[in-house]
Amino acid sequence: MIHVLVTAKDSQLGQCFQSLALKHPNIQFDFKASSDLDITNQANVEDVFSAHAFDYCINCAAYTAVDKAEEAIELANKVNHIGVKLLAESCKNFNVTLIHVSTDFVFDGEASVPYLEDDITNPLGVYGKTKLAGEQTIIKTIPNYFIIRTSWLYSEYGHNFLKTMLRLAKERDEIGVVDDQIGSPTYAKDLAEVILKCIYTRNNSFGIYHYSNSGVASWYDFASEIFRLSNSNIKLNSISTKDYLTPAKRPKYSVLKTLKIKKALDIDIPNWKNSLRRAYSNLAIKRN
Repeated sequence: MIHVLVTAKDSQLGQCFQSLALKHPNIQFDFKASSDLDITNQANVEDVFSAHAFDYCINCAAYTAVDKAEEAIELANKVNHIGVKLLAESCKNFNVTLIHVSTDFVFDGEASVPYLEDDITNPLGVYGKTKLAGEQTIIKTIPNYFIIRTSWLYSEYGHNFLKTMLRLAKERDEIGVVDDQIGSPTYAKDLAEVILKCIYTRNNSFGIYHYSNSGVASWYDFASEIFRLSNSNIKLNSISTKDYLTPAKRPKYSVLKTLKIKKALDIDIPNWKNSLRRAYSNLAIKRN
């Protein structure tokens, strides 16, 4: 039996792991909400690790409010950097492998080809900077880690682009979505499955990996496919980033190269449209 700690069980990704738990009877999951495990509280972290014999810690905890982070700098750093440091230290002290989820926002989006794991990072805003600081503290602290960068996460759980678009389709007749930010929408449940395979295979090729669904889209393309699947009548207009200003600057190109994780785990990665179709179906089932 493999004993796995999952932080932030109520997060989007945390809920995906919970939904998959019954399919993995050889894994003993210990799901912790932030009220059970505050990763920014050293004593709390040490108490949880000392009370259990974990093999892996999957960190789903993160401050992900990209725009709010521009003002909530201290809080974003506390969760995305300091909390990650405390987790890494306890993982080292108790010989636990840390699996940490990071982001495409560690890059500046100035590339024109998919980003490799060892490409130069240059985050544009507080969110990306604090997530990068979290990565760096892991690398300095513990040898047995997996940092998995992903992009444009959505699912039937939590707050995300899929659910926002479906809500707006009911509330509005018309909407504008940017068409000049390019990335790869990623179904959080696909990411969770890949992380579980990493655990099952006892992979010890530690380091940084990229995972996103295959294919490339703009946010406009993503919205268009959501409205097609849901048969929404809302009018969708394409707009440019300069017409939709936000407190935080977004990378205009954040496609991740996923060849490394495909080879390491011998996996095929679904196209984003196929995964979106599954997510939409699962959302419909969840609502019923």
